[in-house]
Amino acid sequence: MISENTTAADAAILAADLQSTFNGKILISGDADYDTARKVWNGMIDRKPLLIAQCINTNDILYAVKFARKNNLLTSVRGGGHNIAGNAVCEGGLMIDLSKMKQINIDTEKQTATVEPGVILREFDATAQQFGLATTGGTVSDTGIAGLTLGGGLGWLMCKYGLACDNLLSVEIITANGEMLKADIKNNADLFWAIRGGGGNFGIVSLFEFQLHKVAPNVVAGMILYPMDQAKEVLKFYRDYTRTAPDELMAYSGFIVTPDGMPVAFVLPAWMGAKEDADRYLAPLRSFGSPLADMVTEMPYTQLQSILDAAAPAGLRRYWKSGYFKTISDELLDVIIRNIATRPSPFTPFLFYHMRGAATKVDPKATAFALRQNQWDGDIIAQWTDPADDEKNILWTRNFWKEIEPFTDGVYVNHLDADDNARVRNAYGENYTKLQEVKHKYDPENFFRMNNNIAPAPTTIVVQV
Repeated sequence: MISENTTAADAAILAADLQSTFNGKILISGDADYDTARKVWNGMIDRKPLLIAQCINTNDILYAVKFARKNNLLTSVRGGGHNIAGNAVCEGGLMIDLSKMKQINIDTEKQTATVEPGVILREFDATAQQFGLATTGGTVSDTGIAGLTLGGGLGWLMCKYGLACDNLLSVEIITANGEMLKADIKNNADLFWAIRGGGGNFGIVSLFEFQLHKVAPNVVAGMILYPMDQAKEVLKFYRDYTRTAPDELMAYSGFIVTPDGMPVAFVLPAWMGAKEDADRYLAPLRSFGSPLADMVTEMPYTQLQSILDAAAPAGLRRYWKSGYFKTISDELLDVIIRNIATRPSPFTPFLFYHMRGAATKVDPKATAFALRQNQWDGDIIAQWTDPADDEKNILWTRNFWKEIEPFTDGVYVNHLDADDNARVRNAYGENYTKLQEVKHKYDPENFFRMNNNIAPAPTTIVVQV
């Protein structure tokens, strides 16, 4: 049993005990790689696990889970470490680090990929694109494929091929009792249903199998920048045009500050179809208004997948508020434009991700990811560098959120911050009760709770009278 009185010597004894059955590396405070291993994408996260178990295979995960249960250790699981809430890192417990598990195997005949949980998007995309293949990924290339997929997985290909979780064919998963299971539509189907959107609540996936699709090496994409005095009209046009655009057209929009300090509105379209059709469908977006810059060009798909990387570097301090919007109303735009003008940090963007097409055609009850409709995911992504600026950036974000929350309808679970636990239910709609039941079946004690947590369904007590 671990307590607040656990000493460095105690940690060393525990580390040696786990290392005796472990193939990877066990780290404790003071080890050379410890501080690097506990850092994640959000620089606000500064937690110190008692032990970090860097797994290199499935057996390591099994050993780590059983060890944590035996020693009553709070346990967190790190894949890519890109989660805004920093759930990959626990304080004073065991961090199961999967980031060394990087194997990717492509079956070109079946157009499938098997992927270990430490793989990040740029690694997956680069490997699959060697064969002209891809599946839906995220929008920043150092995002972990594991957390992205388990939470649903919005990305550039979602209008054409659905969410990342819609392209998941099977998994191998270690449950809270230290058992390894296969889950797909035929085996442990309830568990397979739950992990497609339900996050890391049900176990640790040690292997993912994805459906891949033919994706041309080059796409036509790029940012179009506008001065803020055109922002409202540009966003209105973007809203109306993209509502009915072909599934081959994906477009993000929002507000950023350029490297030279100029606040701008932007539209970021990408044409994923035949190149000869690109001009026809991108022309309306490119010809609207008087842009400051039009950077639309032919580029490798892998470059598109990293096009937002510079705006989201690892290590910045971050606080996030997010929700779905069924429409981008004129009133909502007024509120956003007014608030974004007062942002404390120039690193802070506001982004709209448009969900439509294939992602909205899946039955909401077919997977745990329930909120499927033509809608926008809107995100206030406060980012700054100086810890002294924490309070003003967080306060600004919260005040901004209070004004736009009434316009929202649900939330994407991967975009919830650490203080959003009360909103987890809002990510699942009518599926939440079933998720609680699956959680109770596979993790009744809530061992996996360092996540956007779904509490196990309460046990019904029958009283005999």
